[in-house]
Amino acid sequence: MPRHAPSSAARRRFLTLALGSASTLTLAACGSTFPGAGSGGFADPTPGVGEAASGDVIGAGSVRIALILPKSAGGQSAQIAGQLRNAAELALKDFPGADVQILVKDDAGTTEGGQKAASDAIAEGAQLIIGPLNAVAARGAAGPARAGGVPVVTFTTDTSVASRGVYLIGFLPNADVERIVSYAASQNRKSMAAIVPDDAYGMVVEASFREQAARSGVRVVGVERYKGDPIDMQAKAAAVAKLGASIDSVFVPDAGSNAAQVIQSMVSAGLDRSRVKFLGSGRWNDPASLALPGLSGGWFPAVDPTGAGGFKGRYQTSYGQAPGPLAILGYEAVFLAAGLVRNAGSRPFRDDVLLSRNGFLGVTGLFRFKPDGLSERGLAVMEVGAGSAKTISAAPKQFSAGT
Repeated sequence: MPRHAPSSAARRRFLTLALGSASTLTLAACGSTFPGAGSGGFADPTPGVGEAASGDVIGAGSVRIALILPKSAGGQSAQIAGQLRNAAELALKDFPGADVQILVKDDAGTTEGGQKAASDAIAEGAQLIIGPLNAVAARGAAGPARAGGVPVVTFTTDTSVASRGVYLIGFLPNADVERIVSYAASQNRKSMAAIVPDDAYGMVVEASFREQAARSGVRVVGVERYKGDPIDMQAKAAAVAKLGASIDSVFVPDAGSNAAQVIQSMVSAGLDRSRVKFLGSGRWNDPASLALPGLSGGWFPAVDPTGAGGFKGRYQTSYGQAPGPLAILGYEAVFLAAGLVRNAGSRPFRDDVLLSRNGFLGVTGLFRFKPDGLSERGLAVMEVGAGSAKTISAAPKQFSAGT
């Protein structure tokens, strides 16, 4: 992607925001044009400032967007809300001349709170809603947003919330599964088993695993589901180990600590780890997990480590603490909004802009929204080493033609 400011003609083809040494982020809607209003989804809102902004406000630009967070929900939700707010503030600092003003609204983590926060933000002139964090509040926000013709970019990974006009920017399990299974297949790993947690997440990843295995020409030899107790986990691990020579890889998409226990149980039951490759999900990607001997040599999908590492460093410097795993999404969503305001014309959040087939290249790597509200990501594949991970397959910089 070009790093210089594009000409007027080039802007019709490239949406590129280069920050030089200040940021590793480049947002691009490559190959996209921005004709007229989009069709379907939400109607275009009429741009305008609306009522006077109330409460917490970040920035002083002419285009208002809302950031809806569970600030008063307490516990972990409130902590994540604080990090997302910090990340949004950092995004505006990193974007020179951003013509954006962020209206930070509290949804208290409830449906009613999401509805009120969205209604208030729209009355104050918000043209885009970023958030809420959870599905309950996102459902509440969707009603006023749809009525007001304002698109929503939400952090929840609950796919039942997604629809045209309500877009999920979070890290969806199916993206992890598609990347790791297709990569393993490309490395001639064609006979797989899976051992997944017996919960809602496990159901989602198992379904995606079976679908992607079929697309990749992989034979699924067996799938086991385990409860949270160690006895059941060991029993199911032993069942996978009995598959022995009939498998060349095992998909273990749980949190790193659980995955390491499952793997160790399989090895103790006789599975040869020198021959069988263990495959994980993005849940493996944290320092504590990477230090676990059980995961050593395993492969897992992850966002582009270069861009993510740069964001983490700037956040640590600015706020004196490391960001949580969701903070980067707040940064990326706000940076995307600022980029579209600069480059996509008077109605920057139209369907045809947000649904660019070519997507956007940000600190998490390549991503795009789909008409059904779900998102796709271009992920790297990492291999676990001694307390760290190295890239063995780089994240793509563009989506394949025709996809």
